[in-house]
Amino acid sequence: MGDIETNRQGYRIVTGADAMDVDAIHAYLSVSYWSPGVPRDVVAKAIGGSLCFGLFADERQVGFARVITDRATFAYLCDVYVLEDHRGRGLGTWLMEAVIAHPHLRGLRRFMLATRDAHGLYEKFGFVPLARPEIFMTIHRPELYLADPADPAAPNPS
Repeated sequence: MGDIETNRQGYRIVTGADAMDVDAIHAYLSVSYWSPGVPRDVVAKAIGGSLCFGLFADERQVGFARVITDRATFAYLCDVYVLEDHRGRGLGTWLMEAVIAHPHLRGLRRFMLATRDAHGLYEKFGFVPLARPEIFMTIHRPELYLADPADPAAPNPS
């Protein structure tokens, strides 16, 4: 299936890594609470390996969502944002509608995400807290991108 584009009230949502403005996405993600300091090359690599949804006002990228998926059984939603000056217009909901409706994401056995502050948005689309969190495990390195790259003991983010 090719890229998808949909329009609403002067905005458009486009899928496909090639349509994304890596510089704009990096500018947001590198100061977000979930990926502070993330290098641009890591953002570009993540976009290239994911199903991406870009929210645009004219030609300017003002929102984004990224889904890591095998397109058959599992998906992980991440890096969702709408720039502050475009919030309050239902754009986050519209972006999520596009994600949930995408043909590659229908019929998956598990669709996950992590959020600190947007539970209400995701609940509208059927996301619920983990029923059995004790069966899930993680390796989480929140300070990874803030490490000094000159330090030989610093972790390699690639």
